[in-house]
Amino acid sequence: QQSYIFFIILHQILCVKYAMDVKIAEDWKAILQDEFDKPYFETLTHFVKDEYASRQIFPAGRNIFRAFDKCPLSSLKVVIIGQDPYHGEGQANGLCFSVNDGVRFPPSLQNIFKEIEQDLGTPIPQSGNLDRWAEQGVLLLNSVLTVRAHEAASHAGRGWEQFTDAVVRKIAEQKQGVVYMLWGSYAQRKGQIADPAKNLILKSVHPSPLSVYRGFFGCRHFSQANTYLQSIGKEPIEW
Repeated sequence: QQSYIFFIILHQILCVKYAMDVKIAEDWKAILQDEFDKPYFETLTHFVKDEYASRQIFPAGRNIFRAFDKCPLSSLKVVIIGQDPYHGEGQANGLCFSVNDGVRFPPSLQNIFKEIEQDLGTPIPQSGNLDRWAEQGVLLLNSVLTVRAHEAASHAGRGWEQFTDAVVRKIAEQKQGVVYMLWGSYAQRKGQIADPAKNLILKSVHPSPLSVYRGFFGCRHFSQANTYLQSIGKEPIEW
């Protein structure tokens, strides 16, 4: 009887993980495995699986954990925190603020590029795909990793926040000398666990059109980040 129960439970766990297609860089998996094993994550997994089966959900299932794959913990230098994925057709690609090649820039991303241009003199790029940042060590982390099409925050409060809180906590435990770019009160609350004595904490309003003129433009976060990284012997980011 005990062996039968064990195999039933094992089958359920394996089905959950494969249904979610959890593919994540090995060093992230090593420090997050305890989160994957918690009851809330299994509940979250069932919810997300059902949502993908019955509704249009962004990003594509294979891209849910893409931010981690593109920026392994071992190479992490900068953390940027967003809220939930873009909910428009063809926009979300698993990295916060990022869109696929050929997709029109959403307003917040456009404002980010404008600030980079003002701060560093770097021309606004042709593509809003931020893979190039992630591959240099920028973790582009949404707090909520999935969303229904055209329904902002529709997957909020389902467990993703607990998971990504754990991600930020693990980073704070495992790494120092990290730049945290916390744009808006939501990101600032999520990133408050980071120790300012051991990292660089940069805060401003969110780059959305509603707040960008209240302190995001002119914040110079990108040059500050690079100056800090160079001061601790790390390569700057090519923004």
